[in-house]
Amino acid sequence: MNRGCFSVAVLILLVSTSRAQFHSVGVANCDGCHSMHASEDGASLDPLAPIGWAYLLKFGNATDTCLECHATDHGSILAPDPLLPPPELGAGNFTFLFEDNLNDARDGATNPIGGNHAGHNVSSLRHGIPLEPLALVAPGGSYASSELSCTSCHDPHGNENYRHLYGANEEVAGGYVFLYDAPVGDGLPLAGGSESPSSHTAYRSGWSQWCANCHGMYHDGGLADFEHPVDETLGSDHGEAYNQYAGGGNPTGGDFATAYLPEVALEDGAASAASSDGATAVSRISCMSCHRAHASSGPSIGRWDFNVRYLNEDGAASGSYPLPNPYPGPDQRQLCVKCHYPDVMSHGQGQACIECHAGSGPGDPPVVPPVPSG
Repeated sequence: MNRGCFSVAVLILLVSTSRAQFHSVGVANCDGCHSMHASEDGASLDPLAPIGWAYLLKFGNATDTCLECHATDHGSILAPDPLLPPPELGAGNFTFLFEDNLNDARDGATNPIGGNHAGHNVSSLRHGIPLEPLALVAPGGSYASSELSCTSCHDPHGNENYRHLYGANEEVAGGYVFLYDAPVGDGLPLAGGSESPSSHTAYRSGWSQWCANCHGMYHDGGLADFEHPVDETLGSDHGEAYNQYAGGGNPTGGDFATAYLPEVALEDGAASAASSDGATAVSRISCMSCHRAHASSGPSIGRWDFNVRYLNEDGAASGSYPLPNPYPGPDQRQLCVKCHYPDVMSHGQGQACIECHAGSGPGDPPVVPPVPSG
């Protein structure tokens, strides 16, 4: 190889390697996020901060900086219009924080639930995401909401964990130290298509414990009025129900090979992102079974709207983005029935499950009083 060809080859290698290693451990592309002197050629990098930002960041706080690349590309986690979200990749989209009403219960039009209830309020001056206005700390824990940013969960300098999530004994934004290890999983490519039963995040282990770094075992530790297991195997009855349920029109006709539903995600050590297999003897329910990680068009980051009776009611009262119905037919009940169909056959017809099964504790979905009969 002559010297010219060698130089071109090295240049191509460096460019391709730098893209792959932007967040690589210890070899990150520093000047992608930081400026050595908070300016270039004597001019401010950002008119919002003439003297530069903390940590010599180029774009405001940590969330602003992350969103420079990830808002509408590399995952597209902040679409500009909450009614036109990008393809769902598993974690949800922060665009729903911009909604003015998420409440699709029967009183939804007159009792709005603001977008701050859609997910984690990662404050961004440049993109207009305000601080969490109500909860000063994480529900169930002590992490200050004023410190919440992308780097509360993800290590911007990279590590070997799934999605660069922090692990045990690591200090995150605000000086908070995690107790539990990073979870194990496998996700979709950031430039890929939307999730489906055969293409989805594979949650393998440790997800509820990892969420407990900030929230404790919120719904299974006496911390919320709504109690539900958050880190247990489904058991034979609920596992069988999960595998058999194939929608309201075919509630017992499903089979194991096609039973998986990303809207009701399972944790399983053998999970594959490309598998549509349903529940096994070791499949677990976790926080991720009912919640997204970023934000959702359902209150409390729900994978479905916990306030509706039927999925086709989502978006009707609030005008918010209707979360897609994964099953055919208009009379599909909310997705609690994926595991609980045998339990609900004799009660609760025409009601959202939380109308009877949830209180009104901090962080719980709002409870809608039943409509009187007669």
